[in-house]
Amino acid sequence: MSAQDRLTDALYGLGWSTVKKLPEPVAVRLGQTIADLAWKQRGKGVQRLESNYARVVPGASPERLAELSRAGMRSYLRYWMESFRLPAWSRERIESGFVAKDLHYLTEGLAAGKGVILALPHLANWDLAGAWVTTKLGIPFTTVAERLKPETLYDRFVAYREGLGMEVLPHSGGTAFGTLARRLRDGGLVCLVADRDLSASGVEVGFFGDTARMPAGPALLAQQTGALLLPVTLWYDDSPMMRGRVHPPVDVPESGTRAEKTSVMTQALADAFATGIADHPEDWHMLQRLWLADLDPAKGRP
Repeated sequence: MSAQDRLTDALYGLGWSTVKKLPEPVAVRLGQTIADLAWKQRGKGVQRLESNYARVVPGASPERLAELSRAGMRSYLRYWMESFRLPAWSRERIESGFVAKDLHYLTEGLAAGKGVILALPHLANWDLAGAWVTTKLGIPFTTVAERLKPETLYDRFVAYREGLGMEVLPHSGGTAFGTLARRLRDGGLVCLVADRDLSASGVEVGFFGDTARMPAGPALLAQQTGALLLPVTLWYDDSPMMRGRVHPPVDVPESGTRAEKTSVMTQALADAFATGIADHPEDWHMLQRLWLADLDPAKGRP
């Protein structure tokens, strides 16, 4: 393990061991302070965040984009502060920390016994939403995690999410899709963050006036298993509470090839994601390249 990897792992370990012990108001202020410092330094992540917001809010002035990127960094650090503290939250704190609109799409879909796929963008705190599902609703689910470097950091994230009641599969390795399909055929729940393609083989979609690429997995799983595919968007308000909405199902088209159906369904997901991002752009934590026009051709991926 390189010195940089050891440092990265140590910093995350410090976050989970120390931040979770802080009183909530102290953790909130700490997150805002770190966010403001990072925003003032205008590193690559902040610049990319601002560039992405420029697509979401076309015609925004430089001053407006600066306001958005500062709010975006505060939202991003709120996510991290909450995530570091989630393992120490009481059941009551988790249950009161999230309110979801149109939850009936999820509960009715599971009651039908054919499995449900929840697909989310990088909005607000998807880990908190997951902990709420396992705690408040008592519904276990399976998800996929990107393999991080160093491996010890990936192991920390897996342990953290499993501690919140999630089954976590590695994104790489080729076996995740089959396991997810089995869980869905058994009537289970699968949750996938699905607004950024990690394989460079995703589906091209129109997104805020330009072309991006998003993963095909949610649409393919729905076609193969008959599971219900539901987009979900999340956002913060000015309280300690997070809010969310379960969108109407994305149906499998009645005609077309598998690729054509996948394209139509993934576009429908992108459209649902766009509504939530447009309403709450500062809660979209996309600090990486997303649109094809922004990708490095030599790398061929975000």
